[in-house]
Amino acid sequence: MNEEIELITEETKERMEKALEHLEHELARLRAGRSNPALLDGITVDYYGVISPLTQVSNINTPDAKTIMIQPWEKNMLGIIEKAIMAANIGLTPVNNGEAIRINIPPLTEERRHQLVKQVRNEGETAKISIRTARKWANDELKHLLKDGFPEDLEKDAVEIVQEMTHSYNTKIDKVMAAKEKDVMTV
Repeated sequence: MNEEIELITEETKERMEKALEHLEHELARLRAGRSNPALLDGITVDYYGVISPLTQVSNINTPDAKTIMIQPWEKNMLGIIEKAIMAANIGLTPVNNGEAIRINIPPLTEERRHQLVKQVRNEGETAKISIRTARKWANDELKHLLKDGFPEDLEKDAVEIVQEMTHSYNTKIDKVMAAKEKDVMTV
């Protein structure tokens, strides 16, 4: 295979992989009725004038399926962490016992489960749009090569490779979405 085509297909694969990783990251943040430290991703606190992620100022673990425990490295951070969780507006209420912060994960209602499934599908569709955008970029690059005198049969083979990659990543996205939907709907 030609070096230029290899560069284009590698870049396309990278873009598609990033779309899949982004989907997995976003779905990990969705609350499926079970405790998961990823629910607290994105929450930051003021740690002596430095805005720091919660994971850098405390130990976060899940003692059981319905509880998240946050053990700050320093006790004076308890109130700050508690306020940051409330301000994040993620629908969880922290309980400060003076030693650690406990968050109880309430069970999901049927209506909330259906809302989450819609959200999963929206995230999946966004990922598929990113995959299609990567395919379009690759096909445009291949057309430019063709205009610059590149052999037509090599260009057609490369377009097929890109289409196979697109199909492969769309299948991966469908599997990730199906797994998360099942997770959300399991009571």
